[in-house]
This record gives sequence, C-alpha cells and structure tokens, in this order.
Amino acid sequence: MVDATAWDEGDLHTLVPRVLANLVRRGEDFNDAEDALQEALVEAIRVWPDNPPQNRAAWLTSVATRRLIDARRSHAARNRREDADFVEPQPDPTAVEVGDDTLLLLFCCCSPDLAPASQVALTLRAVGGLTTKEIADAFFVPEATMAQRISRAKRTLRGRTLNQPGDLAVVLRVLYLIYTTGHSGRVDLTVEAIRLARQLTLATDEPEARGLLALMLLNHARLPARLDAQGAIVTLDRQDPGRWNTREITDGVRILQSALAVQTDERPPGRYQIEAAIAALHDDAPTAADTDWPQILSWYDALVGLSPDPVIADPAAVLARSVAVGHVLGPRAALRETDRLQISLGERHRWHATRGYLFELAGDSSAAAAAYGEAAHRAVNVAERDHLVRCAARARQTAIDQGATAH
Repeated sequence: MVDATAWDEGDLHTLVPRVLANLVRRGEDFNDAEDALQEALVEAIRVWPDNPPQNRAAWLTSVATRRLIDARRSHAARNRREDADFVEPQPDPTAVEVGDDTLLLLFCCCSPDLAPASQVALTLRAVGGLTTKEIADAFFVPEATMAQRISRAKRTLRGRTLNQPGDLAVVLRVLYLIYTTGHSGRVDLTVEAIRLARQLTLATDEPEARGLLALMLLNHARLPARLDAQGAIVTLDRQDPGRWNTREITDGVRILQSALAVQTDERPPGRYQIEAAIAALHDDAPTAADTDWPQILSWYDALVGLSPDPVIADPAAVLARSVAVGHVLGPRAALRETDRLQISLGERHRWHATRGYLFELAGDSSAAAAAYGEAAHRAVNVAERDHLVRCAARARQTAIDQGATAH
C-alpha cells in the first residue's frame, strides 16, 4: 500500500512523461497538452501537501484534461462557434493508459523536423521533466532564449500525435548529445541522459540502445578521476583507477555483453556498442600500461569502417585510432598516419594534440611541446586549452631536462 502522504516535488519528475504521453496519445495536441500539464503541476504543488491523491498520475491527467476542455471552450466562445447543439467531448479524466510512455515521447521530441538543439531541449523538458530555467542553466543561455527555443519546437509539432513510428537512431543521437553536454549549472545532464537511456532500454530490445547505455555508464564511471584537486583535467593515461566507480563499470559491462550477445555477421555491432567495447577495455585495465591496445585498435578499425569516409564523418574516431596505432605499431607509424590527415584535419586543435601525444610517446619532447602549444592556440574550450598549455609546459621542461642530461 503506497502512503499517499509520502511525496515530494521529485515525484512529479517521474510522472510527467506518463501523463503527457497519455494526453497526446489520446489525441491532444502536443503543445496544448504540455501547457495544460504544466498548469496541473503548479496546482499539484499547491494542493498535494495538504491533500495528496491516492493516484497521482490520474489526478494530474484529470486536472490537465479539465484545463484542455476549458481552453477549447474559451477558444470556441471567442470565435462564436458554440451553439445549442454543441456538446464538448468528455474524455475519461481518470484514464491513465499503460504503455511505453517514455519511448513514445522520445520519438515525438526527436522528430526529424526539429533542429538538434530543439530536440535536446524538448526532450529534457517533456521527457526529463526539467524546467526551462534548468535547461537554460545547463546550456548557459538566458531562460528567455531557451523558452523561445522550446516554444518554437512545440509549434513545429502542433497537431502531431504519437502514433507514427520514429527513428530510434535519432533518439539515441539526441540522448548522447545530452550526455556529452555533461555537468553544468544545477542539472547534471550526464545523469539525466543515463536515466533516460535506461528507461529506453526497458522499452526496446534494440542492441544499440543497450550499447549507448553501456557507453554512458563506462565513461561516467571514470568521472571522479577526471579532475585533480585544483580542477585541472587528468587524461585517461594518468588517472587513478582506484577512483573509478566499479559498480557503474560492472553494470556497463553486463549491459554491453547482453547487447553484443545478439550480434551476428549479418548484424554486426553498431557505433555505440563499439565505443562501449573500447571504453570497457580501458576500464578493465588495472593500470594504463596494462591496456589491451591490440583489441582497442581492432575495435577502432571496426568503428571507422562504419563510414565510407570516416575522416569527414567521424574525425574524432580517426584521431583516436591513431593513438591506438601508436601503442600497437609504434608512435612513428602513427605519426605517419596523422601526416596523411593533415590536409583534412590540420586546422583542428585535436589533430595537433594527438601529434603532441604521439611525439611524447616517441620521446621527442621538443616536437611534443610545439604540437601541444599549437593545439592550445587553436582550442576554444577554456578547460581544454589550459590542459594543453600544461601539456606543452611539461613537454618543454622534459626537453630541457633531457638537454641538460645530454651535456
């Protein structure tokens, strides 16, 4: 028996997608339903502390439905379309359908008619239950700007119902965009993305959905070790594995194995499963020196093989593969590969940063310092630029020390 008096505002967070999906699946306009639900949520915060309902989802559905009916009646009155024979349809306000609410809402919010930024914002609002201010804070934009973005997205979806098949690949991409935005403002978007991805895996058997969840968990497990006491970036090869979250690693590996288990030659692993496998190999190494680089290189070969032109489609994977080549075939072989990428990627700071790492691996500290310095000059992100400046200084000092030893 659920104690109706035991609730807090966090409970509303989990009810939003259920109720919103129920309203829209019933035929209500997405924009109108979302507005009505927001009014119902405000009413719930006012009423529930003193008079909590037994069935909260049904209560929200009922109140939102009344708001929708009132709005339709007001609109009809303003346009003088009511007459004596008009009978307002009365849907059952207590009906709370059992269904794949999160999946339905994700597909709706990730409509290909929306720009990626709008897909992300609407997903966080409608499925994640975040406020407009929380989303704005996370993306470092004014609340008014985010409100306009969400309003435009909802206008685009006006008249849509949740009965059209969606593109799961788009949904996965949007969730990964939310995850990579990371921790900022008052909302940790990495945690929110993991929560939504976990719900998605309960709604679909698609291996790539599990691959994405595994990738998020395996990367998130290293979060405690990514910054030092001063807040500076600590690269993977210098992190303390003892600070990694072993529970998330175990969970991620288990989910990844379940995804890979159903793959065949006719249906090979997709991008998220491959990236998760690479992350799992890094997480499995007791120390950086114990990393299974041959397996990692094999997975990177599979990853870049997904695209006919990976240099354009996935330059980050191409550069990461160069690092794996450096550990398996030697840094000079990897540097020769980066030489061939200069025309395509030479303007990017990560091309220079990758070469800096490979020069360090080859023992050429002077060249490493120059490459890191150029990367820092081109970097836009402040934290990343500061990290590259420190890398350049470290390599420069090593070169000085090596010169002093030689003499």
